[in-house]
Amino acid sequence: MVGRLVHTADFQRVLAAPLRSRSAHFAVHYVNSSPAVSARRRPAPAQSELSTGAAPDVPQLVDDSPAGHWLGTVVPKRLARRSVTRNLLKRQMRNAMLAHAAALPAGLWVLRLRSPFAREQFVSAASQALRQAAGAELGQLLTRAAG
Repeated sequence: MVGRLVHTADFQRVLAAPLRSRSAHFAVHYVNSSPAVSARRRPAPAQSELSTGAAPDVPQLVDDSPAGHWLGTVVPKRLARRSVTRNLLKRQMRNAMLAHAAALPAGLWVLRLRSPFAREQFVSAASQALRQAAGAELGQLLTRAAG
C-alpha cells in the first residue's frame, strides 16, 4: 500500500533532498523517513491521575525506519494547463508508484513534472497516447530510482 503525502512540511523536506532520478518530463525525490504526525492524530497526553489505577508499563518503540511508502505528486499548472491533463498525469504517477513499490525502499517519495508534454504531439488533453507515454516514462524512471 502507498500512502499520500499531505503536509507541506513533508513536501518541503523531500523536495530539499537531491534528485533520486530524472527523465525528460519527470523527476523523483526520496527521503528515508516517515511523514509528519498531524495534530489531529497525535495521541493526547496522559493524565497524571487515572481513576482506574496504574497504567500497564508498555515499552516504547525506538525504530526510526519508515514502515511504508508515502507518495506526493507535483504537477504545476504552468506545465500542464488543462486540469484533465494534470489529473491524468497524477493518476499515472500513483499507478506507477503502486506497480513499483515492492522494488523501492520505504520512505517519502515525491514525483514531479519538470517539463511539459508537447501539445503538438499530444493534441487531446487525455489521449491514450499521452497516457501510454507518461506511463512508460514513469515506469523507466522508477526502475532507475530503485537501483
